[in-house]
Amino acid sequence: MNCRLIAFDLDGTLLDNEKRIPEENLRTLYAAAERGVLLVPATGRILRGIPPTLRELPFLRYYILSNGALVYDTLEEKTISRGDIPLDLTLRTMDYLDTLPVLYDCYQNDVGWMSQAMFERAPAYFVQEPQVLKMVEQLRIRVPDLKETLREHNEPVQKIQFFFRPEDNALRLETIAHFSERFPELRATSSISNNVEVNSALAGKGNGLLALCRALGIDPADCMAFGDGSNDISMLEAAGRGVAMGNAGEDVRTAADAVCESNLDCGVAKEIARVLGIG
Repeated sequence: MNCRLIAFDLDGTLLDNEKRIPEENLRTLYAAAERGVLLVPATGRILRGIPPTLRELPFLRYYILSNGALVYDTLEEKTISRGDIPLDLTLRTMDYLDTLPVLYDCYQNDVGWMSQAMFERAPAYFVQEPQVLKMVEQLRIRVPDLKETLREHNEPVQKIQFFFRPEDNALRLETIAHFSERFPELRATSSISNNVEVNSALAGKGNGLLALCRALGIDPADCMAFGDGSNDISMLEAAGRGVAMGNAGEDVRTAADAVCESNLDCGVAKEIARVLGIG
């Protein structure tokens, strides 16, 4: 393929399970950049939640953030596209989440917010995801009442995220399966073992990739994309070559054009090297 742009998820894809960039992946990104390929992180994270070792790479300019709710040009500090959740819909969603045994937070204008009471209960929800707990502790601003804070801000949000305890995983899967029936304007996906990520139906990594391609004059057929979670499926389908990680679920594999090695085996680096002929 004529590969002009490579978009890649972070957690479970480019990063290892300790949230670090393996050296092989890093070397291959440099080699691809030297060949003129545009490299684009596509993540559920906000910009400041991306590891500094990645954010500081000199060839990264464009980012698909919060599952496509924000596509951003860091060089010109310019928003390319947005797909926010209106405030009233956000508050109705949170009212529903109050009926479930979950913790929830949100991203608004690239800042994470969480109620203090929920934050204090967080350790019990991240027994199997200690690295994610660390990120929550670092990236969420704690407030007395999240819904009241959002009412005061009176602005839409980029993403709502909620977390289940390990023993409630069956309920998590059921919630994802039926979420759009309750909220047709929203889409629920997942990126790690205990979370649900809610975005506007106008967002999504796939729509984010297409918006970036339109802005840059790139044919999506000339794009390759990597992912492992259900929040990556739309992006794998939008790209000319969608690649599922070896550690991806069956739904992600089915949506992809190819399956590469797992994130622990540097599957991103190996597939890029195969496609671009990097020896």
